[in-house]
Amino acid sequence: MSNSPITYGNTPLFDRGGLYYEPNLARNRFNQFLTGLAALFAAIAVLPLFLVLIYVLIQGGKLINLRLFLELPPPPGLDGGGIGNAILGTILVTLVASLISIPIGVGGGIFLSEYSQNGWFAQAVRFGTDVLSGVPSIISGVFVYGIIVATRVIAGQSYSAMAGGIALSVLMLPTVIKTTDEGLKLVPQELRWGAFGVGASKVVTILKITLPAAFTPIATGVVLAIARAAGETAPLIFTALFSPFWPEGMVSPIASMSVLIFNFAIMPYEAQNELAWAASFVLVIMILAANLIARWISRTARP
Repeated sequence: MSNSPITYGNTPLFDRGGLYYEPNLARNRFNQFLTGLAALFAAIAVLPLFLVLIYVLIQGGKLINLRLFLELPPPPGLDGGGIGNAILGTILVTLVASLISIPIGVGGGIFLSEYSQNGWFAQAVRFGTDVLSGVPSIISGVFVYGIIVATRVIAGQSYSAMAGGIALSVLMLPTVIKTTDEGLKLVPQELRWGAFGVGASKVVTILKITLPAAFTPIATGVVLAIARAAGETAPLIFTALFSPFWPEGMVSPIASMSVLIFNFAIMPYEAQNELAWAASFVLVIMILAANLIARWISRTARP
């Protein structure tokens, strides 16, 4: 077999010369310029995040001690104390919001993906979740204040941890619904056909096949929704208010870290300002941990 190059007349059809990069070419210089410009814009976009994290870690990290997690905030003007009630209150309010939003959100996502994929009602729900995900959080607080706090429908009480949890659940719902819907769409249709082929009903197929297969994206969305709810302030000001004491139940005002930061940061006392920085540090670490957990869960599905 001949190894001579294929020619068209005296001109070779394929040039077997080596490929090399010429940085002095105008197109390569322009490519380097645009690459550097894109890198600069990316750094500018990420820089505020790192500056905020570093500043909060420096200001609040030096105040972390065991008393901070076990004691109540001191009266205005006095030193010492902690934010134990706010940490516990944040956990309780977020737990209430999760117990409300996760079942409803997952159920809504199952309906959109498995029962009414392209119907008018499904399209209306998807449009509503898109709009609700962009609504300012204070609107959720005002809404719950009007229908629950002002009317005292929960055990005759106005401000309460339950009202705060309901307000946060409204913010969590769009994320849970959308991630469940999109996660179920990623499940191969062949899995459903296989389950139907062996005689499984639609409910059994959803519970035994599609939901376990879509667990990773659904869990990721749930964790991100919880992280968002834990850092909200405006809805809790209108619903849970604040309390300087330990939680006394789900139908009473309750402290939360976000509201504590808001209240203490504007006080003219150094001790309260320091507690606000310490609470900011704890809250940032909690939200950062939740986001890292969400990323870890999302990576478990990758081959």
